Amino acid sequence: MSISEFLARIAEIILNPLIVFGFAVAILFFFWGIFSFVASGDDPSAREKGKSHMKWGIIGMIIMVSVFGIINIILNTFGLRASQPQYIDRLLD
Repeated sequence: MSISEFLARIAEIILNPLIVFGFAVAILFFFWGIFSFVASGDDPSAREKGKSHMKWGIIGMIIMVSVFGIINIILNTFGLRASQPQYIDRLLD
């Protein structure tokens, strides 16, 4: 196994699932903020807390998409992409 295959496998097996997990956590945080904002009613401090959760959820999603893009740019620039991740192949079938 060459170093480029090794690095591509690390990206496929470790980095991509971590990015997907982080994105899922950010989405859950965003929806929890929506729920707490709507459920708070007239409590201004709870509404502000909900707004804060929504804001940080959106920031988290932006960060995860950016990290995914940067990793793919690096892998494609240096020719380290051996193949598409398996979950993308399943989506395209």
